[in-house]
Amino acid sequence: MTGERIRPIRRGAAGEVEIIDQTLLPHRFVLRRLETLEDAAEAIEAMRVRGAPLIGATAAYGMALAAAEEAGDAGLAAARTRLARARPTAINLLWALDEMAAHLAPLSVGERAAAAFARADAIAEEDVAICAAIGEHGLAIFRDILAAKPAGARLNVLTHCNAGRLATVDWGTATAPIYKAYEAGLPIHVWVDETRPRNQGASLTAWELAERGVPHTVVPDNTGGHLMQHGMVDVVIVGTDRTTADGDVCNKIGTYLKALAAHDNGVPFYVALPSPTIDFRVADGVAEIPIEQRAAEEVSHMTGMTGDGRVETVRIVPEGARVANYGFDVTPARLVTGLVTERGVIAADRAALVAAFPEAARAAGRIG
Repeated sequence: MTGERIRPIRRGAAGEVEIIDQTLLPHRFVLRRLETLEDAAEAIEAMRVRGAPLIGATAAYGMALAAAEEAGDAGLAAARTRLARARPTAINLLWALDEMAAHLAPLSVGERAAAAFARADAIAEEDVAICAAIGEHGLAIFRDILAAKPAGARLNVLTHCNAGRLATVDWGTATAPIYKAYEAGLPIHVWVDETRPRNQGASLTAWELAERGVPHTVVPDNTGGHLMQHGMVDVVIVGTDRTTADGDVCNKIGTYLKALAAHDNGVPFYVALPSPTIDFRVADGVAEIPIEQRAAEEVSHMTGMTGDGRVETVRIVPEGARVANYGFDVTPARLVTGLVTERGVIAADRAALVAAFPEAARAAGRIG
């Protein structure tokens, strides 16, 4: 795809809500219109949109679509319930729903539709600003790491899953520093984990890096440790779907293993953390964060393009084989070098998180 870089969720000329259907990438680029609350909920459940910030923005527009149906208090409550159960792990979903509910509650039914779309638009633009700021702070880290390398060396970054512009409204979280570095002329190369079972790295991260022209190489998930052992990774940066008050990080399954390999090889491991992803109500990520278990078919089957251009889905495990498909894992704070937030790079601990985001901690009852 060339030309205009279309956001993964946007308002059209007539105010309609459109998404990029990410289940069809990288083989087909299709815009899909969301016309009802159920359309928005289905898009989240089916992973037509995915990534915590983008899920939050889509949920906000889902509430706006419900409000456009002149939903009263009971209707809005039902809409919130429907959207909240679409994906259980990403905290941005609940954050956006709470924001929308609080914004609409004082208004009359007739006032709600316009106000809802305005607030959803604002949530989307806030995400763009947050990601751009994360990019600037991450760029400073990349500059420091590159400065310590021999003259002429390139910066090798490893990332897991897709925490790119397709997981947000624009820029991405983990990819924002990558894009900023590339635009600044830094010699950067990205190791892209394929990220089974849904292949978000191979299908989405590689697609959007190619769209920008950023040098990259797709590798099997289990290659990261080998690359680190041989000095081929300078820094790891990943996204997060939920981060606890104590700095534990929940992200796509396999992130924990990358953090262990980075720790063992002395490679910095950073997490790009937009503040709506902090859950101050949760302390112990392993014990308290619900881990989504997704459909077995995501593991047992793969979809790709055949030599004659057809997109086909095939089974890759024996028929009848039992499959477990945990969507996320938790990386303990002790393995995280730093959290790259819109307000700077901070330690992965309670004191640093509270100091950086006191208003969120106060709202969750963590400070007086």
